[in-house]
Amino acid sequence: MKLDEIKELVEFVMGKDVEEFELEVEGLRIKLVKPRPEIRVVEGNFTPAPVQAASSQTAEEAEAKVSENVHYITAPMIGTFYRAPDPSSPPFVKEGDHVSKGDVLCIIEAMKLMNEVESDVDGTIKEILVENAQPVEYGQKLFVIVPD
Repeated sequence: MKLDEIKELVEFVMGKDVEEFELEVEGLRIKLVKPRPEIRVVEGNFTPAPVQAASSQTAEEAEAKVSENVHYITAPMIGTFYRAPDPSSPPFVKEGDHVSKGDVLCIIEAMKLMNEVESDVDGTIKEILVENAQPVEYGQKLFVIVPD
């Protein structure tokens, strides 16, 4: 199967109401998984729940403030996320670990190729956003790092 044919297949499947699609041709296995939409209410006329505590910050301001103090490592491709080089090895990193620029954080398997994802900053792993062996999408946030 040629690259153009794979691209055409991806575009075709993404345009359909299909959440998951698998195909095996001549020993090449392709699995496409559509991301689930992230639901986020920005505005609306809703009856508010009782407020527990007053805050002078809006949700957007709080999110922006958090975003200023953290760095996200995102998936460079579609594939399967693995925290360790193999099932019997410890994970590359865990929450609370200090990492340096260039340290391997995880592996993303795409079409039977293992692609290392490296940190592009020095800092501390605040949160790992994906479970081991889960499919990830291009651009999906994988790690939250607090830069040094």
